[in-house]
Amino acid sequence: MTATPSVGSIQHRAISVVMASQVFSGAGLAAGVTVGALLAADMLHTASLSGLPSALFTFGSAGTALAVGRLSQRSGRRAGLTLGYALATTGAVGVVLAATLGSVALLLVSLLVYGAGTATNLQARYAGTDLAEPSRRGRAISSVLVATTLGAVAGPNLVAPIGRAATSFGIPALAGPFALAAIAYAVAGLILALLLRPDPLLVARERQVTAPVAGPRAGTGIIAGAATMVLTQLVMVAVMTMTPVHMQDHGHGLQATGLVIAVHIAAMYLPSPVTGILVDRFGRTPVAVTAGLTLLAAGVVSATAPSESVPLLIVALALLGLGWNLGLVAGTAMIADAASPKTQGTVDLLIALSGAGAGISSGFVMAATSYATLSIAGGVLALAVIPFVARSGRRA
Repeated sequence: MTATPSVGSIQHRAISVVMASQVFSGAGLAAGVTVGALLAADMLHTASLSGLPSALFTFGSAGTALAVGRLSQRSGRRAGLTLGYALATTGAVGVVLAATLGSVALLLVSLLVYGAGTATNLQARYAGTDLAEPSRRGRAISSVLVATTLGAVAGPNLVAPIGRAATSFGIPALAGPFALAAIAYAVAGLILALLLRPDPLLVARERQVTAPVAGPRAGTGIIAGAATMVLTQLVMVAVMTMTPVHMQDHGHGLQATGLVIAVHIAAMYLPSPVTGILVDRFGRTPVAVTAGLTLLAAGVVSATAPSESVPLLIVALALLGLGWNLGLVAGTAMIADAASPKTQGTVDLLIALSGAGAGISSGFVMAATSYATLSIAGGVLALAVIPFVARSGRRA
């Protein structure tokens, strides 16, 4: 007779498998972020639309977040996450073909589908919470997020060599990183499809482990968590999207841009273990407030940094990534405390839509004003997190 695995052993296996997949999906995610705006500017022959890829990524992410959440609710995390990475792989291949053929229409459609990778990468964090005790949810979330760092940091630094290799096959240099993304997302999906067994969400449902709380407090927690993640996503996407364009306008090459984005993405994920401990020890609300203040600091530094100063841009983008990380872990813990996978997907839909709005408007804002204005406006907007989470803290 085979012994039934304990909840602890299933949780440990689920975390390990999801972390392995996140290493690859992080590389796929970072590749498009680094060169998407530059590829669009090159193919559309205008910098004012360079925020369009980010908007399409996030619109695609929005639809996928809802689909992955609903499929996960019905069939488990493995089914939902595998579908998301399959779509992302298809989108990445489409971007490579579009750039090679010079097809703007195919590029726009493919960028939309490629956005599935962003949603799936984020939805994977909930797989770490399905079997986690409430007092350890912050650390469970952070374990999944930090695994993204390895691929996410490597991705931007591979932009230049992959671009050179792509040209030898007749592929434009800026499309090369999307070929890497296609491979990375495919591997991530295969890892989950083959190894995420038993499914942590289905086990949690079967054994009634760590069910979300109900009642007014739950509703308040969902609002606070959603507001935290929506606002931090909006600010982060707006400033991050325009940084490569700002750097290119002031004579910086792909290598310098890749370095700045690599540090930014590292700051988005690498602090996760510490953030998780802070969320579990001091609570969701204090960490969410700190996220808003950190994003304000990022806006001030990026707005005042001399255009020729790569070190100061690195500091600004590191703060931007850190503020996003604090907001994401705190907000996710609030949602995991109170919401089902379907609601989790709906919240991620709102996050994606806010990022889409930020991505598409950031180019117009910078063209009409300046990178400094965009940065400082984002920092001030991030402070809106505070009243939302303060209300939640009082109710709790």
